[in-house]
Amino acid sequence: MRTNILIGCLAAVAVGHAWAHGDEDHGAAQAALATSADKPQRLPDGRVFVPKETQRRLEIRTVLAEEKAVPRSEELNGHVVMDPGTGGRVQSMRAGRIAATSKGLPVVGSTVKKGDILVYVEPALDSMERTNSQAEQGDIKAKLVLAEKQRARLKDLSGTVPQKEVDAAETEVAALRARSRALATGNGPEALRAPTSGIIASSSAINGQVVEAKEVLFEIIDPRHMLIEALAYDPNSTRSIRGATLAGSSTELVYLGGAASLRDGAIPLFFRLTGTEIPLVLGQSVKLIVSRQETLKGTPLPASAVVKNSANENIVWAHEQAEVFRPIAVQIAPIDGATVVAQGLKPGQRIVTSSATLINQIR
Repeated sequence: MRTNILIGCLAAVAVGHAWAHGDEDHGAAQAALATSADKPQRLPDGRVFVPKETQRRLEIRTVLAEEKAVPRSEELNGHVVMDPGTGGRVQSMRAGRIAATSKGLPVVGSTVKKGDILVYVEPALDSMERTNSQAEQGDIKAKLVLAEKQRARLKDLSGTVPQKEVDAAETEVAALRARSRALATGNGPEALRAPTSGIIASSSAINGQVVEAKEVLFEIIDPRHMLIEALAYDPNSTRSIRGATLAGSSTELVYLGGAASLRDGAIPLFFRLTGTEIPLVLGQSVKLIVSRQETLKGTPLPASAVVKNSANENIVWAHEQAEVFRPIAVQIAPIDGATVVAQGLKPGQRIVTSSATLINQIR
């Protein structure tokens, strides 16, 4: 019995000497012991241990870091505005009361065609104006009756009276009829028509509502042609813009140009959407990634590869060993809505591009 105990003690001492051999890395041995549980965990030095089986479940993907010269870019705030060439506003030329058409009042989102009558505006006339208008119409009607009788008599005497008198009577009748029609039309309802084809983006018209002259009642837009207005504060920066994309997407924008005057201390810049895959509404706030002619050296990476650490710094995860990932602090600049350029990486480092957020959450 004592012999068995002695043999066991000697074996334990031999194993201890094998683990603590002077030629081996004691830190690596401790890391191996810490990860012996074979589960994802964060190591004391900040690195993360992820077993191969877990890497497959998380669908981790990596790319080799490669330094390139990419266009310098910056992020600008903007909002969606109407294209003045394809959109339009419907305004009343005078004060009055809104009256619906036989089809009713159009609502927001309705599709209209150019020339469609949207509403009528009945003119706002007080009692004195209405009385004067009725009196003038009565006077014109009386003169028109007399002129028609005079024309008829002259026609009956066409052989004995000069032709110029017959022509003068015809002209007087036509002029009185035109005045009567103009007076009736001027005092009648005003038909407000759609200035362009598109969709009604906003409406403030209610049946029976009293409106003032020049009041905007409808805004019509073409969703396929929208503009984005951004603000820049450096006049020199407007000359080096090559293009732009919407932040968070790869939708490209065509740069139309910048204003030649300041508005509230900023220069308005205008961009046009090249596609309709992203639905935008009038007045919506957006962020633009504007690319410039200047270049910047760095490693292009998908935006999903960059995450935040506990100190709110931008980091990427490098695949350092088969099952070990190390965080690297980087400085980033956006290239477009889906790609960034990172500075602080060495060429050849294998950087995680997919599931970086999941690795960052391992504790």
